[in-house]
Amino acid sequence: MTFKDLNITEPIFKKQLKKNGYANPTPIQVKAIPAALTGKDILGCAQTGTGKTAAFAIPIIQHLQALKNPG
Repeated sequence: MTFKDLNITEPIFKKQLKKNGYANPTPIQVKAIPAALTGKDILGCAQTGTGKTAAFAIPIIQHLQALKNPG
């Protein structure tokens, strides 16, 4: 699975994730990102360094980007 499979928008994927070498999400990201993108509350537990912060930050950034550029 890739970040593109999780419906991350192109600007976020190309300019940030791909540019910084992130191609495949971690298991916590695979489970949390789709739920967060649909507006659901999430609660996740995973070891340090597994990508929890990105799991909630990427959907927030995508939501803010959509508010800035309604289309």
